[in-house]
Amino acid sequence: MERQLKNFFKFLENERKLSDNTLQSYKRDLKQFKKYLEDCELHYNKVKEEDIKDYINELQKEGKKSSSISRCIASIRLFYQFALKNKKIKVDPTANIKSPKIEKRVPSILTSEEVELLLDQPKDIDLKGIRDKAMLEFAYATGMRVTEMISLNMEDVNLEEGYVICKHGGKQRNIPLGTMSLNALKEYIEEARDILIKTESETALFVNINGTRLTRQGFWKIIKYYKEQAHITKDITPHVLRHSFATHLLQNGADLKAIQTMLGHSDISSTQVYMQFQDDALKNVYKKAHPRA
Repeated sequence: MERQLKNFFKFLENERKLSDNTLQSYKRDLKQFKKYLEDCELHYNKVKEEDIKDYINELQKEGKKSSSISRCIASIRLFYQFALKNKKIKVDPTANIKSPKIEKRVPSILTSEEVELLLDQPKDIDLKGIRDKAMLEFAYATGMRVTEMISLNMEDVNLEEGYVICKHGGKQRNIPLGTMSLNALKEYIEEARDILIKTESETALFVNINGTRLTRQGFWKIIKYYKEQAHITKDITPHVLRHSFATHLLQNGADLKAIQTMLGHSDISSTQVYMQFQDDALKNVYKKAHPRA
């Protein structure tokens, strides 16, 4: 199975062009599944539907969430589809396996007042403050995932036209930058970044105090620090800013399809979760304006 897994991971990386985070999730799921098969003395190409069901029951006994189990099943299913395509197995044991129902969680969001309070915390009196101000404004203005943000290079930002090019999962999308975000970003690039970087060969847009590309953990710590400074009791992560970005756009009348494009959702059902946050005024407009409301 080890060789098949290596070939499968190469396929995901080279053919599917999956992001590193997604690839690591597949690796974790399948290595855990491999260990289970070894403990049960089962060979991967002898696995039957009942064995997959037994594994799911085992995950449930361990207290795994439905979302985690669903992701595990998806990983195993794709692996067996790959094995079937490459004629390593004759029957796909996952063909009739159904994923557990996942209740869509209500995203945690900030109010407009809380966002304003958070974004007001970094002060542009030193290099770190200028950078942090630019980053927080940028995160809320674009709704980008934290991995997308820290992966940005200088060439991905067009300051003159006011937009950023986001590359994710082999796809590309252009996201406009608001005036406040653009101004903060210009100040960071012109007055802080060149001093922070240690070498001109550094391509990262957002760098840490050592002058190298900022990490996910680094960005999380920055948000946590300013949340505490603002005395906001809600848990704030980069994804909460993403949720707030989408919700506030929708509440102010933005088109759902446009929000889907900016967020980089492949399926609009992922974007529709924000519909529940529309305020009563917007709902009333809909009821009055739509002929079949």
